[in-house]
Amino acid sequence: MKREYRLSRSASRYLRHLAPATRQRIIRRLDQIAADPFGNDLAKDLHGLGELRASRVGDYRIVFYVDPEADFVAVVVIGPRGDIYGGL
Repeated sequence: MKREYRLSRSASRYLRHLAPATRQRIIRRLDQIAADPFGNDLAKDLHGLGELRASRVGDYRIVFYVDPEADFVAVVVIGPRGDIYGGL
């Protein structure tokens, strides 16, 4: 069953400012995550950060968690690999 995904305000803003090709790659990955958020080939657990998971798309990372009660994927942040984990 495919869940929907919801972007935080900062993730949505960051996504809007990316180049169209990069934006499309990230949106494709978000669709894949929504279909299987616990797939180990798409994402990994972020140890020590609760239920957060991260997915790699080239030099970018998508940090998200799955809300089991509401049955959706909440995207916390999208950003470059080197900067993404510092604010978590």
